Amino acid sequence: MTKHRFSTGFFARRPQAGALALLLALPLAAVQAQGLRATGAAAGAASASVPAKSARAAAPAQPQQQQQADFIVAVVNSEPITNSEVRIRLLRTEQQMQQQGMAMPPRRELLAQLLERMISDKAQLQLAQSSGLKIDDNVINGAVESVARQNQLSVEQLRTRLKADGIDYAQFRSEIRDELLVTRLRQREVDAKVTVSEQDIDQYLGDQQGRNGAGGAAPQLLNLAEILVAVPENATPAQLASLQAKAQQVLERARAGADFAALASEASASPTRGNGGEMGLRSADRYPPLFVEATQELRAGGLAGPVRSGAGFHILKVIEKRKGGMPDAVITQTHARHILLRLTPQLTEAAAVQKLAGFRKRILAGQADFAALARENSQDASAKEGGDLGWVNPGMFVPEFEKVMNGLAPNQVSEPLVSRFGVHLVQVLERRNAPISARDQREMVRGLLREKKQNEAYVLWAQEVRGRAYVELREPPQ
Repeated sequence: MTKHRFSTGFFARRPQAGALALLLALPLAAVQAQGLRATGAAAGAASASVPAKSARAAAPAQPQQQQQADFIVAVVNSEPITNSEVRIRLLRTEQQMQQQGMAMPPRRELLAQLLERMISDKAQLQLAQSSGLKIDDNVINGAVESVARQNQLSVEQLRTRLKADGIDYAQFRSEIRDELLVTRLRQREVDAKVTVSEQDIDQYLGDQQGRNGAGGAAPQLLNLAEILVAVPENATPAQLASLQAKAQQVLERARAGADFAALASEASASPTRGNGGEMGLRSADRYPPLFVEATQELRAGGLAGPVRSGAGFHILKVIEKRKGGMPDAVITQTHARHILLRLTPQLTEAAAVQKLAGFRKRILAGQADFAALARENSQDASAKEGGDLGWVNPGMFVPEFEKVMNGLAPNQVSEPLVSRFGVHLVQVLERRNAPISARDQREMVRGLLREKKQNEAYVLWAQEVRGRAYVELREPPQ
């Protein structure tokens, strides 16, 4: 499997400036999926969780004269955007801003920004649909299962929760499908075309050394681990006090010498619990500001918390802290193996998912050996090694693959996952902390630069798609 070093979330990130822009960048399905909690390093940004309150339920009472028939506020290539659609997005965005303690801009200004984002989204979706891209139902099922798992729910419980909150399940799936379509289009039209040269890496390293030599502040790199005690939406004061006391108790156990990784596995609601709570070595600006602030005075091994966010109470541990460019950094490496089935006219995505699901069932039942199945069936160069990918550093695989891999505990086998290369079955064998070699540092820089270039290229591409669309602005949204 070709390795690419860059990282995005489940939904493609849409780079803009500022915290408000992060919310505006969210697709509708992702905004719907935020209400329960944000988790891990994404606390305060996008995450896949279920809303605790529907936009309909959150809508303020309106005078009778405003409760008129819905009307069109814009047309994008003959497809309308209605006032009710903008209104729903507005209410959800405001809810998220309130949860995250963000200052609320004037509603007229926010409406204008939301409408422009919705126009851009619709133009991109139309392009994805016209390009012939398809999302198989099994991929949608996998995305829904991921949302359910992140909220510690079964799919049926998720459906019940959505229904109780006034959100139509079919519409929820449709919005996830649309976002995955746009994500695949971005991967094909933007991400796959970005390259980072050795000269780019040399230039970056030279710039960092120059800043250090001139007394400039090198970017701080952090590796934090967390334990999240989740707080449900609309928690009562009694519930809040109980959960805060639970978080404090976990913190005291950690301070008393209990193994942090074991505590994370036992008590954390974050997806990072399968990795001992570790979120990985990254620049400080890629962590939530409240995490950075809480740990800024701590050395490696220090504990902080409970830190309150919209997701709940976090207990934080500093695993590694250093200035960029130092040679003694430590990263968490993963030893994994996989089986890859490439899609062909004869092997559809649904058939590949079904076949790998059968392999997984046999492996878990002890009826088949993962390595043997990989040697016999995998269509990757690693097949002859039983699918073994060796020890890899963070960010070496495409994000859809790495996200699943990072969420697995040692010896755990994933559900079938779809990447741009085909359909995979992944097993994590073990993890370890290891020093970063000069070569690994260059690969980390390559990943940072690739992500930066991809974000910049996406902004230009999105502007081009928006510019080519026929847009007719009608009545302003209310």
